[in-house]
Amino acid sequence: MMRLATSRLDFHVQLAKRRNVNIAHRLFRPAPALILGLALCGAGILWAQLERADQRGVPPIDGSGSYEVSGVKVDVAARNADMARSGGWREAQRKGWKMLWARVNGKPIEAAPGLPDSTLDSISGGIVVEQEQISPTRYIASLGVLFDRARAGELLGVKGSMRRSAPMLLIPVQWSGGAPQSFEIRTEWQKAWARFRSGNSPVDYVRVSGTGADPILLNVAQSRRPGRGWWRMLLDQYGAADIVVPEVTLYRQWPGGPVIGRFVARHGPDAAVIDSFTLRSDNSDGLPAMLDEGTARIDAAYTRALQEGALRPDKSLVIEAPAAIDEVPIDDVLAQMAVNTTAALTVQVDTPDAQGLRSIEAALRAMPGVTSVQTTSLAIGGASLLRVAFSGPPAAFREGLAARGWRVEDAGGTFRIRRAEAAAQPPQ
Repeated sequence: MMRLATSRLDFHVQLAKRRNVNIAHRLFRPAPALILGLALCGAGILWAQLERADQRGVPPIDGSGSYEVSGVKVDVAARNADMARSGGWREAQRKGWKMLWARVNGKPIEAAPGLPDSTLDSISGGIVVEQEQISPTRYIASLGVLFDRARAGELLGVKGSMRRSAPMLLIPVQWSGGAPQSFEIRTEWQKAWARFRSGNSPVDYVRVSGTGADPILLNVAQSRRPGRGWWRMLLDQYGAADIVVPEVTLYRQWPGGPVIGRFVARHGPDAAVIDSFTLRSDNSDGLPAMLDEGTARIDAAYTRALQEGALRPDKSLVIEAPAAIDEVPIDDVLAQMAVNTTAALTVQVDTPDAQGLRSIEAALRAMPGVTSVQTTSLAIGGASLLRVAFSGPPAAFREGLAARGWRVEDAGGTFRIRRAEAAAQPPQ
C-alpha cells in the first residue's frame, strides 16, 4: 500500500510540473511585435556608434610636394594692422627662402642669395600661420612658408624628384577613455594626420577622408585583422599596396589638465611595431600641437624603416599572376588584339623633368595597340598621370610594358610604371 501511494504521489507531482511549464510557456511566449521591436532597438544601438555624416570625415589639407619651411619669426610695425601683416608675410618669404636654400645646400643662411619679391611671389605656394599677435600698428608671428617644388627646385639647383615608398593605406587609431576610434567620429588624431603635409615625406600615404563606407571598412577591428583576403580587397579598392596604423593613447590627468600621449607606429596586416614614444602636453589647449609633433616623429620612424628596408609590402598581400604556359611574342598578341574595342587606361609615372615626360610618351605611343597618349595631370619633379587609349584588355597592355623593361604595379585601376633598372636601386 505504501508503494502504491508513493507512486500515485509522484504521478501527481510530475503532472503538476508539466501543467506549470505549459502555463509559463503560454504566458511568456514572445509576440512577433516584441521580437521586431527588440531587433530595431539592437540595430539602433549599433548605428548609434557612428556619428552623423556631417560629423565624420576630415579631408587631407595638403598632399602636394611643396617645400615647407616652418618657424619663421617676424616682427613688423606699420601704419595699420593690414600693412603690418602684409609686411610680415613679405618678410617671412624672404627669410623662408634663405632658410630653405641653406637647408638644401648645407650652407649657412648668410650665404643664401637674395631674390626679388616678384620672384618669391611666383615660387611661393602659401603662408601657414602658426602663431600670431596683431595690434593696430604691429604684427608679431611665427609663420610657415610653402614653396613650389618644381619652380623652387630650379633655383635651388635640384630637380625636385623624390624616391617614395609603395602606396601605404593610413588608418589612424586613437584610444581615449579606454575606447578606440578610427573614422567613426572626427578625432584629434585624424585631424593631425589631415594637417600633415605628406608631400615632403618619402612614404606615400593613402589618406582617406573618413566619409561614406570608410568608418565601416577601416575600423579598429580591421586594423587588427590578420586575414589577408579582406586586406587584399581593401588595398585594391583604395589603391594601396600596404598598411600603416599609427596609434595614440591619450591619458588625461584631470579635466583641462596635462595630457600624456603614448604613440605607436605599426606596419602591415600583422601590426608590427616600428617605433613607440611618449609626449606630454601641459593642458588640453596644447593637444593639437602635441599630436602634430607625434605625426612628424611617426613619419620619421616610417622613413627610417623605409631606408633600412623594413617598410616593404607583405608578399602575402600581392596576388601573383599565373605564369604563361606558351611563350608567344607579345607584339603578335597586341597586333591581334588591335581589332578589339579601345580601352582608356590611366598610367602613373615619375617625371623628373620635361624631357623625361616626352621620352615616356614616345615610348608608350610606339607600343602596338596604343592609339593615343595624353597627359591629364602634369607634375614635373613628381608623379604625372597619363591617359592611354589601348586596343585590347588591360592585361595585354601590362604584358607589353613588362616586355619593354618596365616594372608595372596595379594600384586601384591605375598602372604605376617604372624602369626596371630604376626600381632595382635601393631607396635613399
